[in-house]
Amino acid sequence: MHPTDSVSQQLNRMSWSAGAERAAVEAAIADWRTGNKAARLWNRDATLWTGADESKWLAWLGAIGDQLDKIGDLEAFQADVRSTGFSDVLLIGMGGSSLGPEVLAQTFGAQPGYPVLHVLDSTDPTQIRAFEAKIDLAHTLFIVSSKSGSTLEPNILKQYFFERVKETVGADLAGSRFVAVTDPGSKMQEVAERDHFRRIFFGDPGIGGRYSVLSNFGTVPGAAMGLDIRGFLENARTMMMACGPTVPPDGNPGVLLGCVLGALGRKGRDKLTVVASPGIADFGAWLEQLVAESTGKQGHGIIPLEGEPLGEPSVYGNDRIFAYLRLDNEADGSQDSAIDALERAGHPVIRIGVAGSHLLGQEFFRWEIATATAGAILGINPFDQPDVEASKVKTRALTEAYEKTGALPSETPILTEDGIALYADPRNAATLAAKAAARNLDAYVAAHLAQLGAGDYCALLAYIEHGPAQFRALTEMRRIIRDRTRVATCVGFGPRFLHSTGQAYKGGPNSGVFLQVTCEDAKDLPVPGQRYSFGTVKAAQARGDFDVLAERGRRALRVHLGSDVDAGLMRLLEAVERAMA
Repeated sequence: MHPTDSVSQQLNRMSWSAGAERAAVEAAIADWRTGNKAARLWNRDATLWTGADESKWLAWLGAIGDQLDKIGDLEAFQADVRSTGFSDVLLIGMGGSSLGPEVLAQTFGAQPGYPVLHVLDSTDPTQIRAFEAKIDLAHTLFIVSSKSGSTLEPNILKQYFFERVKETVGADLAGSRFVAVTDPGSKMQEVAERDHFRRIFFGDPGIGGRYSVLSNFGTVPGAAMGLDIRGFLENARTMMMACGPTVPPDGNPGVLLGCVLGALGRKGRDKLTVVASPGIADFGAWLEQLVAESTGKQGHGIIPLEGEPLGEPSVYGNDRIFAYLRLDNEADGSQDSAIDALERAGHPVIRIGVAGSHLLGQEFFRWEIATATAGAILGINPFDQPDVEASKVKTRALTEAYEKTGALPSETPILTEDGIALYADPRNAATLAAKAAARNLDAYVAAHLAQLGAGDYCALLAYIEHGPAQFRALTEMRRIIRDRTRVATCVGFGPRFLHSTGQAYKGGPNSGVFLQVTCEDAKDLPVPGQRYSFGTVKAAQARGDFDVLAERGRRALRVHLGSDVDAGLMRLLEAVERAMA
């Protein structure tokens, strides 16, 4: 049956158009209806996907109910945080452990009487210092969030801040400033017990990180910052009921969205462009991980694009789907008119009207169901991430080598100019040498970007501070590239994107042209108990990432800016402008 009227009235609305590909979407909807596939999804039938281990990773279907069953514990924790008088909460995590909480922090902001939630997911020394400067170490609660407990970044960030807190409040009190969110039996549980953490909250081993936002990985930081977690979950449960196993596909919000995404993806519309009202704009960063890491593998995938400036219909190719999340009480006429123009030009458009930010939990669940549905249509397992580990292995080898020798292996640039060094693997280096009009920075950047063709995308992968100035410069680069070539563009800050879109870049379709941006850290930061520093870790992560891209036959160029990052970015922007002139 369809959702009841009372449920429907509480739901965020969705509509869609598919232009010339409408028949493909309708065929997918019909297939899901005749195959009773929504019921199979809820029954955790692995044969809906690839028949591998999918059934082990569907505990997120019950996460909302599980959280509401133990809401009293979350509310008691919330009261404890408030009564203690913390001024700040700093969440340390990566990927699914950080992106969901970041949406909550950016969307809801400071709540009266509660600490401010900050989310740190970087190994960049400048960024770590910037976050430390924002908080009062003596009155900050640290949430260390790591499912496996073995992820490098949260582990070394915990080491750093634990030592800083010990210096500030003393060794006896330091543990009381820390909370862990981790799976049972993990290394992080051992650390938390050893260091006498204030609390340990457990995740469900049957929920993968990118599907974990409606579990303790999202609700614990949400509770700490003072959100009405009970109300948030109850609103999300309304969407869960609407997406239930007996609801026909054309009336099932999550399945319907997944049919649109999956069917259009198979027709070549595999670039999902996310547009959101400013008040919920950070939702796109969470959605990028969910879609990219779930669908980008085995040479297939939907490449999500978040934060790309809107343009006229003429600057887009025929490989786009536009998803517009519109906050009803924050109408943006320029966004509305731009989306209308794209729809009139024949581009597929998904419109989701979010009645209020308090209903954003509905969208977490809708998109989880949709991604699982799209994965089935694409014929892949949407719950594994086989190519994420490849970069981790490379990074681990490089940091272990540094621990032994005190240096990373040497490397030779293919070109140096204006304090900027270029690096490429032998195959790509030969291509650039043959195609560049001259042996200089502008010519090499131009030759690299000239490889972009119809159906490709350009990804700018920046291992630098994730600050407003850096973001503006990279956004301007992507706009110039998009407007000149009509290809989709992405910006990712390392190492955070390694745990999200990095999967699709390496395991998805070989349609990416990558410009990796690295730098020398003007002032590094030591990792307590290690020979390597945070700057060393970041460099190892960038090199490991680049090596895997090269091994997968990707078109990749690394631009090393030196220690004056702002000047280096401006010089790179000039090179991109000249290449696209």
